[in-house]
Amino acid sequence: MGEKRFINHLDKEILTKRVYERKDDLRSPFYRDTTAIIHSSPFRRLKHKTQVFFAPSNDHICTRIEHVLHVASIASAICQQLSLDTDLAWAIGMGHDLGHTPFGHVGEKIIDDIMTDRIALHFEHEMNSLRVIDFLADNGKGLNLTYAVRDGIASHNGETFLQSIKPTHSEKDLNAVTGRKGIVPSTWESVVVRFSDQIAYVGRDFEDACRLNVIQKDMLPENVRRVLGDRNSKIIDTLVHDIICTSNSEKGITFSDEVYEALVEMKEFNYRQIYRSPMLKGYFDYFSRLLHLIVDYLEHLFGTYGFDFDLYQKEKNMLSMGFVNYLKDMKEAYRRTDGGYSRVVFDYVAGMSDNFALDCADEILKPTHLNEDIERSLTGKWFDVR
Repeated sequence: MGEKRFINHLDKEILTKRVYERKDDLRSPFYRDTTAIIHSSPFRRLKHKTQVFFAPSNDHICTRIEHVLHVASIASAICQQLSLDTDLAWAIGMGHDLGHTPFGHVGEKIIDDIMTDRIALHFEHEMNSLRVIDFLADNGKGLNLTYAVRDGIASHNGETFLQSIKPTHSEKDLNAVTGRKGIVPSTWESVVVRFSDQIAYVGRDFEDACRLNVIQKDMLPENVRRVLGDRNSKIIDTLVHDIICTSNSEKGITFSDEVYEALVEMKEFNYRQIYRSPMLKGYFDYFSRLLHLIVDYLEHLFGTYGFDFDLYQKEKNMLSMGFVNYLKDMKEAYRRTDGGYSRVVFDYVAGMSDNFALDCADEILKPTHLNEDIERSLTGKWFDVR
């Protein structure tokens, strides 16, 4: 049996280091990070962002803000039992998806496709979450989070299922990290959050799919049902207990062989029956047209009006005015941080909530201000004056 005691070998000064120092207060450094996250605009927008299923009228389908709360609570519970820092786990969990797009992973794939085609840069929500907390939040000032929380957010990569992970116990240059592939967390708490991300969504996505009749409960493979259970609460309970009982400092944060085999089988089932379902394929086609429409419109505005802010008012719509206010707030920050504006449209669109994106597309397709001009004209009334 391996040693259960988990020690982070990075100095506390490194783990709690910020871009700029702040005066001490009664909160721990990581609890203070949680406070900064929950008071940020990117966090508030998560309540109207898709987790997997776009269902704004169904209160029982998981949204992105519910997901991050689930991840934070699961990670904190595991860390409490492993005598790790629950404040650190909670902060990483709350902030790990701040850079997610509207319309979930479907939206992420669409924005990645557009960015790759137009500016030869990939979009990954993990890296974008780091970009949000370091740069985009608070009008270009960022949230000034600790290194340990920033590392955990950049390293969470919940789509890659591994049986065991040990932290590197080394400091990364997070400003030089360009992609999620191969990135390993620096701390035990970051590793726990990475596993908790998987624990939080694998059963909940299954439950939501059953609620929406995408699949039926009895379709779940027998081995998954036997080992993990067939309800989200049971699946979470099984996976959390297994990690707590199986993990040690030698093997790392780990699942047992039997549970990991069942988890991989459930992941493959979810991908086959849910994530590649006709419903989500329909999402991709529809939201691809919608996001292309918005990006094209904003690129046209920016290419035509640039930083002549008054000209944007001619559009007479919410999208144009929201975008010009974003440009006013962020112009110098982009020049200082990016040295240019190639990502400004993509950052703005990626930050949208589902509802805002839908309203913006509606405005582009139905310019109501033209109707107002007509109604102000006698000849535009609903009668023939000739």
